[in-house]
Amino acid sequence: MFDMLKELCACDGCSGDERGVAKYIISQLPQDCEHYIDGLGNLIVTKKGIAVPKNKVILAAHMDEVGFIVTYITDDGYLRFAPVGGINASAVIGRQLHFKNGTVGVIGTKAMHQIPKAEREKEPSFDSLLIDIGASSREEAEKKVAAGDCAYFECGYTEFGDGMIKAKAIDDRIGCAILLLLLKKRLPYDITCVFTVQEEIGTRGAGPAAFSVKPDYALVVETTTACDISGVSAEKRVCGLGKGAVVSYMDKGTIYPKELYNIAFAKAKELELKAQTKTLIAGGNDSSAISVSAGGIPTLALSVPCRYLHSPSCVIKKEDALATASLAAAMFCELCAK
Repeated sequence: MFDMLKELCACDGCSGDERGVAKYIISQLPQDCEHYIDGLGNLIVTKKGIAVPKNKVILAAHMDEVGFIVTYITDDGYLRFAPVGGINASAVIGRQLHFKNGTVGVIGTKAMHQIPKAEREKEPSFDSLLIDIGASSREEAEKKVAAGDCAYFECGYTEFGDGMIKAKAIDDRIGCAILLLLLKKRLPYDITCVFTVQEEIGTRGAGPAAFSVKPDYALVVETTTACDISGVSAEKRVCGLGKGAVVSYMDKGTIYPKELYNIAFAKAKELELKAQTKTLIAGGNDSSAISVSAGGIPTLALSVPCRYLHSPSCVIKKEDALATASLAAAMFCELCAK
């Protein structure tokens, strides 16, 4: 699974430009899978199992990642840009970026000693930042980049510490890797996996995909914010690395069915899998769109805890990813037969 994660994180796919990610996923599908891409770009994959399930269950993970989009090129060759998805401007200054055509850029602003003291205490805004691609004029820059092009964090995949992984786009390439892992197995029931688009800009792809498939239940396999770092009080840490899969009861987009929540913890206990819940109502995911589609779909989110979400260096722990994968597989079987 982690070899696939490494390759998935190396793919570039901002919201609305997920084709490269979809191409990689398709290349990894077993021969007994069938797939199609809908009009919005969602990749829907089906595979026959040993038996037809009593209930149709979909598993969903989003292909897109946060990034940047060029909005204007200045006369002296710098790029004005906007974030695609929720990114903290203070986390990107000085970061190296790349475009799909190989063009390299750096996010820059005025040097600290040129900023008035009163302004230094303020949070930076994207309006004050530029991408420097080494061009000296608009004409030179336009040979490499155009308005509407997407830029991506330059960040390699690194394993470190006690089973830790650092990379860009772990949100939600780890979910995609878990779904691929499941599709490679011999399954007791027919399965449908939905690799969605445009989650980072408002869960736009998941609703149409769910409406097309019309499942009885849905499992969203995601990442969620782990703030288990020094200086953050226990109740605001949301979840922690090394504590297993995160089963949500509520976030800013969804209230999850209590029955499914309880089943997930019962399954985790039965299989001796580590599992935890959130200590703070925060974030959101494709569940918010899926759960209100096609007349209403009971939906549960299972997430891998992830530090530094939406940054160049997302960090997860292998054991949490494996626990989430095992719990997702168990919940799929449980809901198919429910």
